[in-house]
Formats: sequence, structure tokens, C-alpha cells
Amino acid sequence: MRRLTATEAARRFSDLLDRVEQDGETFVVERRGRAVASIAPAAPASGAAIKDLLRSVSRDEDWSAELTELRSALRPEDRRWSD
Repeated sequence: MRRLTATEAARRFSDLLDRVEQDGETFVVERRGRAVASIAPAAPASGAAIKDLLRSVSRDEDWSAELTELRSALRPEDRRWSD
């Protein structure tokens, strides 16, 4: 894990992103000698993980009725072109 100043990170941001993407490197960005951020590869996401998350939450039986009620309250906007 390489450490660099915020100024250096700003000047070489595109290069940093290339190295993170291509080589999986992680960088710690420092300001006044103190670590303030890290630039690292993003965690992979998958449809399976999202499905598992949705399945872990109990079903809201009132959702459909609430959605119907909200939709009934909507009114179309009158947006006429000005002459």
C-alpha cells in the first residue's frame, strides 16, 4: 500500500485509477501527514448478492395498497409552451 500526498494524488489521479484498475493497487492519501482517504479496487457486486439481500427482508404486505394510493394522488402537470 503506497502513501502519497493529496496534492500528488490530485496531479496523478488518472494514473492512480489506472493502477488500481489494472494492478489492484491500493493508495492511502495523506493531508498534513495524516491519512484521510484510500483509493482501492471497488468490491465486486453481483445480482446474486442483491437477490440474497432482498430475500433476507420480510415482505411488506401493505406495499401494493400504498403504491396504489400514492398513484391515485398524482395529477398530470399542464406544461404548455409559452407563445
